[in-house]
Amino acid sequence: MFEYLFSQYKDYPTFHVVLEIIAVIFGLLSVWYAKKDNILVFPTGIISTSIYVYLLWQWSLLGDMIINGYYFVMSFYGWYHWTRKKGDTVEFPISIISNSEKRIAVFIFIFTVSGVVLVYHYFDKFTTWYAYVDTFITGIFFVGMWLMAKRKVENWIYWIIGDVISIPLYFSKGFTFTSFQYIVFTIVAIFGYLEWKKISDSSLKTTEIES
Repeated sequence: MFEYLFSQYKDYPTFHVVLEIIAVIFGLLSVWYAKKDNILVFPTGIISTSIYVYLLWQWSLLGDMIINGYYFVMSFYGWYHWTRKKGDTVEFPISIISNSEKRIAVFIFIFTVSGVVLVYHYFDKFTTWYAYVDTFITGIFFVGMWLMAKRKVENWIYWIIGDVISIPLYFSKGFTFTSFQYIVFTIVAIFGYLEWKKISDSSLKTTEIES
């Protein structure tokens, strides 16, 4: 079993294997902090995504490389967004998505998928099924990251969908550590959704009582 799961690493540079493990560790920490609504989600995410940008370029997964580059930039935006306060009150607490934000989410998904398709065509990378799957989950993850930065409960739904698809994608490509990471991501995302939903529902009830 061990040979089946990790034999592909024998041909990889040790440097890349070490980088992947470090990226996985910080990626797991980032998702855990997101679940706990802890601002450390962003610095840990920045470390993980910066490493993955390099690795994904080496692995020719351009869609996921773009995703991680986007995560890297959005982490700084989210970091700032989460720290904004009105007095002692957080200005943007956990909440559900509005109708206008739903429309923006659809636009982000379509725009992102279209952009990644153009990138794959430009580099002539539509040669395997991985490329088509990568294109789809890029759109899913772009929306998920935007919603997380906005502190919207529904961000977890997008993470769950993208994570589930990513498990076989990375395993098929031979990146076992990263595939295992997405298994954990999926589990944490499910609990993250339940936890954020509970917080959001509690806030709505408090608001209704006060009004």
